[in-house]
Amino acid sequence: MASTAIDQVSLGENISHFGAVRFRLVGNGRLQLRFVSLDEVNTQILMPLPIHPVTNREQTRLANFIDQRAMLEGKTTEFRERFRINRIIIFSKPLWTEYPGIE
Repeated sequence: MASTAIDQVSLGENISHFGAVRFRLVGNGRLQLRFVSLDEVNTQILMPLPIHPVTNREQTRLANFIDQRAMLEGKTTEFRERFRINRIIIFSKPLWTEYPGIE
């Protein structure tokens, strides 16, 4: 009998802790970041990332966002700021299977 691997899938029902975001990012300006929950009920603004034209480092921003699902928003707000993201890593882990006391 042959064994097969089972892929891990995110079902989105668990409550997760989003702890950090790491970027491979080049350009110029400052990248404004925030985590947003479903329907924008909860938000967390992260420290902006300086964007350099050339860099040998991936920058990390710490977060402390807890929700079932999260969207990461990144934007610039000044004229002629631009960026290219080559890689994003979002560090998260499941905390609970449901909110306590909610029926």
